Amino acid sequence: MASRRPDSFDGLGYRGRDDPLYGASYPARSAGAPAELHHHHWVTTPPDIPGSRNLHPGERTPLHDEPLGEPGEQLNRFAGFGIGLVSLFTENVLSHPCIVFRRQCQVNYHARCYHLTPFSAVAVMYSISKAQGVKALWKGLGSTFIVHGITLGAEGIISEFTPLPRELPHRWSWKQLAGHLLLKGLTAVVALPFYCASLIETVQSEIVRDESSSGLLDCVREGVARLLGFGAPHSRRLLPLGFLLLPAALHAVLRYAIAASVQRAALWLHQRGRKQRADPSNPLDAYFPELAAAWAGSLVADVAVFPMETALHRLGLQGTRTIIDATDGAVAAANGGSPLVLPVNTQYDGFSDCLHAIRRKEGRAGFYRGFGALAAQYALHGALLAAARTLLRLLLLDTKT
Repeated sequence: MASRRPDSFDGLGYRGRDDPLYGASYPARSAGAPAELHHHHWVTTPPDIPGSRNLHPGERTPLHDEPLGEPGEQLNRFAGFGIGLVSLFTENVLSHPCIVFRRQCQVNYHARCYHLTPFSAVAVMYSISKAQGVKALWKGLGSTFIVHGITLGAEGIISEFTPLPRELPHRWSWKQLAGHLLLKGLTAVVALPFYCASLIETVQSEIVRDESSSGLLDCVREGVARLLGFGAPHSRRLLPLGFLLLPAALHAVLRYAIAASVQRAALWLHQRGRKQRADPSNPLDAYFPELAAAWAGSLVADVAVFPMETALHRLGLQGTRTIIDATDGAVAAANGGSPLVLPVNTQYDGFSDCLHAIRRKEGRAGFYRGFGALAAQYALHGALLAAARTLLRLLLLDTKT
């Protein structure tokens, strides 16, 4: 991986797994770098797992006959690598059932239960998995990774051939900031058709899914078909992509800006509140403040843009002849106990019409359908980070004794 400038950042840590449309951003640093530089070193490239051997200016790869460092340094690198893996695995795999159910709730406009708390959401998720199998909650996982790759690739290509900065210098200007945010919006626009295809895979019921005709690259094929307007069995209610470009770009920019601002504020408050200087050789000081700040930034951003995401998902799914699970619970049918499935038959004219219709027919709470699944997702992520921190603290105490 190429070396990165130590005086650059893009303001955002890694993205929440809940939104595969907009790429990931991760803190990049060396385990031995000064703690005061950590929050100035942000990039939007694929993740650098803490503790991994990513070289920076002034470093070199050790030769095969050279020692890799003291036992304490090796322990710190191993601990950082493990912490990063726990966070990435939780964000991208373990939380996927919450994302699936949240999206189903967002597009299910005629459900009686809005699932505003995690208790009702988890109960229905359990009933769906019990009736259809565990794989029903992990559907569309492969397509979300494909959208991640398309997003990162598009961002890199656009920044390479345009003056739009992929990274912001520490002393940025308003022109650089505007170009950086414009890059985020353009990246979301490029990935939009593939995100819509991934959205269909994550919300469509397993009962109507044809396993023989489904494949890993269906997301790419359906995205190209949506972009060119052929090949997919769509109805007349399907909105042209032009109606979704501005909402998708606005959603991406707002979420990114909010997450970046909250993350930097959390890191600043953490550093101000410390009574003693952070020890860069201590994994607890080197990794967890940034991971916790990124977690808080993603949480606040997802809560803030949740209503916009609800409207965007409904518009992206409209006219695609998608059948979803009943989010009110698994209801036994008269012919043999299959869970009830429902078609999505919305008829919105555009983004503003969708917002007005939700407020008029469903109330303000209608914008937050499936919010309980979001709460469960971040509660799970936070709990695993806290557990990893506790385990690492115990390991460090054992090594000192």
